[in-house]
Amino acid sequence: MMKEYIINTPQLQSLPKRLSGFFVTIICWIMWGYLLYPIITVINWLRGDYGVINEMRWFGGYKSLLELLEIYIGTLAILGVVWIAWVLLRKLRLQRILPAAEKQVSDKEISLFYHVKTEKIRHFREQKNVTVFFDADGRILDLK
Repeated sequence: MMKEYIINTPQLQSLPKRLSGFFVTIICWIMWGYLLYPIITVINWLRGDYGVINEMRWFGGYKSLLELLEIYIGTLAILGVVWIAWVLLRKLRLQRILPAAEKQVSDKEISLFYHVKTEKIRHFREQKNVTVFFDADGRILDLK
């Protein structure tokens, strides 16, 4: 039985998919920086940075810091719970067997679909390492 492999070819993605992936990455980095900012502020406060000390005094001292830390820890807890729930839901969702996955495909059907000789498929199935060469449209050019 042939295994399915993930082929990483970002050049085959459309421009909107690439842009949306880029913007999601930027948003995630901004969120990461936002979550690290309080830690950096506390470290600078403990080091004796006068700019941070004056800012802390102006915003209410350590009491307001403790309130912000409660919000910060609560935010991290909520993000952790959402992440764990997402992971569990994905795991449950992927356990379903799709009807197409139960279909047995013959070597002849594979060779017709990928335009590769049946003898090559049988030969490379027994190999440990196989290199697949693709064209710009994602079609198989050669197997080595």
